[in-house]
Amino acid sequence: MKQASARRSPWSWVPSLYFAEGLPYVIVMTVSVIMYKNFNLSNSEIAFYTGWLYLPWVIKPLWSPFVDLFKTKRWWITTMQLLVGVGFAAIAFTLNMPYMVELSLAFFWLMAFSSATHDIAADGFYLLAVPEKDEQALFVGIRSTFYRISTIAGQGLLVLLAGYLIDRNVGIANAWTITFAVMAAIFIALFLYHRFVLPRPDSDHATSDDTSTSAIFKGFIKTFTTFFKKEYALSSIIFMLLYRLPEALLVKMTSPFLLDSVEDGGMGMTTLQVGMATGTVGVIGLTIGGILGGVCASHGGLKRWLWPMVTAISLPNIVYVIMAYTHPELWIVNALIFIEQFGYGFGFTAYMLFLIHYAEGESTTAHYALCTAFMAMGMMIPGMAAGWLQELLGYQHFFILICLLCLVTVGVCCFIKLDKPTNKTPHE
Repeated sequence: MKQASARRSPWSWVPSLYFAEGLPYVIVMTVSVIMYKNFNLSNSEIAFYTGWLYLPWVIKPLWSPFVDLFKTKRWWITTMQLLVGVGFAAIAFTLNMPYMVELSLAFFWLMAFSSATHDIAADGFYLLAVPEKDEQALFVGIRSTFYRISTIAGQGLLVLLAGYLIDRNVGIANAWTITFAVMAAIFIALFLYHRFVLPRPDSDHATSDDTSTSAIFKGFIKTFTTFFKKEYALSSIIFMLLYRLPEALLVKMTSPFLLDSVEDGGMGMTTLQVGMATGTVGVIGLTIGGILGGVCASHGGLKRWLWPMVTAISLPNIVYVIMAYTHPELWIVNALIFIEQFGYGFGFTAYMLFLIHYAEGESTTAHYALCTAFMAMGMMIPGMAAGWLQELLGYQHFFILICLLCLVTVGVCCFIKLDKPTNKTPHE
């Protein structure tokens, strides 16, 4: 039975696993922005508070070795999915209470830590359960696609639900309470599904039988030293931090821009319209771009497709400059967001392929967690300043700045090496 489970097709679990990985992340990072905007927090407050929520993904390497050392990655996945579901339910209970902002942020933090731990286990589990390189390249696009499809359920369908309830005069707090209760139910269902469906590869086991303090500490130190001793470490880390710099600023202000009134420089859209534009139309573009990126990468690899993907993730940011200056009709807004998200989906594939490329070798799971931590840091620090910058510059100049910062994305790509990085030894 174990062998049959180990041979289970990735199609039966990769889509649902990365849907489960993406859902809490998009809710913490994006849906929370929309929710707090509905509760009339300022752009500076929203960007700063939700920017701090990136921290669990930044510091997750501090406990990523424990995921390797204890239990199976399958166990970590299912346990964390249960905890995230409970976290969604807890947030739902806080939204009608006094000190709603402080309480909800506390539960967002707890859920974010559970989700970050889930990410460590899920990404490592993927590398163990899909070991063939060609299949990995194909499913990078598939997993990225379903990770992004989770945004349809998060910032799309669930924001549409909240917007619909708000339009029906349910009240902002009640509307979001119902929405988070639905999120909790979805995640509990995912937990139950994965308890039975995830394969059990023979390679998924604790990496050490020695659970003494000294053994854990030695394993912890070894993980970090081997990561930073890889060839091309400096240029690779700079790439991880800065490839998404324009996106780090843009993502925090997209929803406030669409929700703010025209008099304040925004688009004056309702929550329902934003849910349709960014979470449905935009995610469809993101999905198509992600699928195309994965298919292209499986035919030629990252070396061949790096610059087309860099172009795709950079040029479409100009659509926000167009919207800020012209305030076009709603259908044009939807079309422009589709274009920008399609480019992002295609271009983001290069980033994910590079992370996998750099993490290969010893302690793959923990090294991949370090890679994604640098990715999160690259989103967290600029994102915290996004609201302040927007209020200082106004939406029009803010979006022009984002377009100029795409030159940083191009620049960091000039220095990365796509030969397999290796650990340096004293004999080299």
